[in-house]
Amino acid sequence: MLKYIDINYKPTNKDVVCEYYVEPNKITLEQACEHIAGESSIGTWTTISTMNEKIAKKLKPHVYSINHSTGEVKIAYPNELFEAGNMAEILSSIAGNIFGMKVINNLRLQDIIFPKKIVDSFKGPEFGIPGIRKLLKVKDRPLVGTIVKPKVGLNEKQHAKVAYDSWIGGLDVVKDDENLSSMSFNKFDKRIEETLARRDKAEDRTGDKKIYMPNITAETNEMIRRAKHVKSLGGEYIMIDILTTGWSALQTIRDANLGMVIHAHRAMHGAITRNPKHGISMLTIAKIARLIGVDQLHIGTAVGKMEGSPIETEDICDEIEDNMIRAKPKEHMLEQKWFNKKPVFAVASGGLHPGLIPPLIKILGKNIIMQFGGGCHGHPDGTIAGARAIRQALDAALKRQNLQKYAKTHPDLDKALEKWGTS
Repeated sequence: MLKYIDINYKPTNKDVVCEYYVEPNKITLEQACEHIAGESSIGTWTTISTMNEKIAKKLKPHVYSINHSTGEVKIAYPNELFEAGNMAEILSSIAGNIFGMKVINNLRLQDIIFPKKIVDSFKGPEFGIPGIRKLLKVKDRPLVGTIVKPKVGLNEKQHAKVAYDSWIGGLDVVKDDENLSSMSFNKFDKRIEETLARRDKAEDRTGDKKIYMPNITAETNEMIRRAKHVKSLGGEYIMIDILTTGWSALQTIRDANLGMVIHAHRAMHGAITRNPKHGISMLTIAKIARLIGVDQLHIGTAVGKMEGSPIETEDICDEIEDNMIRAKPKEHMLEQKWFNKKPVFAVASGGLHPGLIPPLIKILGKNIIMQFGGGCHGHPDGTIAGARAIRQALDAALKRQNLQKYAKTHPDLDKALEKWGTS
């Protein structure tokens, strides 16, 4: 059988490099690496007559790093093994059958480094951080928004009213939740019409740009129809549940060149990312999403209700690799230079309230979008007051003023802190 371990191999800038965490099952780590490298490329479980020296020399991957103390291994794959512009095929190789092998107890794809040839084969974000900031005319602060609550149950007019109250209270963006599509009590087309009409009224009243992110998640052709409907009514954004719809569906939407900002929700990611010993890291998912072309992506909060420690969330913020320049302080991996791909807005949501704004900015910096669901609509005085409290907390954080002290002259914030505290 072929041997794939080559500790002296040095990856080239044409290789796809994968880092895995590996727990073997009754074999050595080296033997496990041989199985992983072979199954994810040109190998199989036994010697075969159809293999020839030319194929092996040109296409076999190289296991060039094995860390016995951490279980981390690195494998360099020749880019010829993959079809450029086809993420489904790429992941079928490096994150496919290998997860089901009996010789492995646990396996986690920790990171991928893509060569320029593959990076160039995907469109990447159309707008990214610069385009979004230009659209909203907000230069140097985090964007703040909400998710309409309850996430399902409201009819179209009720939904639009909650969005309107959020906007006039001072929030920049309002989005649908991940499981709101087109229900019997809240039809997609009518919801878009009602909510965008309210958006226009909110802009007239406040003088500020307001954004609505409708969830178009559905069968791919229906997603395109929904996106075009949103655009026909003056909407600039669409939201997609990128994991439940799949990478190919996301790529179809991006390649349709609809001229709309793509907000990516990561619903279902916990099934893939939560086990630290098995699955695929959120860092890897974030890279793939940026490569295909989302403009905004949920990355966790590090301080809210959802699984994901500050360290895990900061991995997405602080990742450095050979084909990215070193980041500036508080610069996300999503916004680092990556060949010609625009930077992506990191979105924090999940159990956020005004008292968490200062530590969130400290952890993730200013190039983030903070979204508050219950932390807005759960305010004792309702949605408008909740939105005002969020803006007041943001103003205090940007001015580096103590939140409790600032709240003494800002009643909305004071009531929010009385209910939720600062942690």
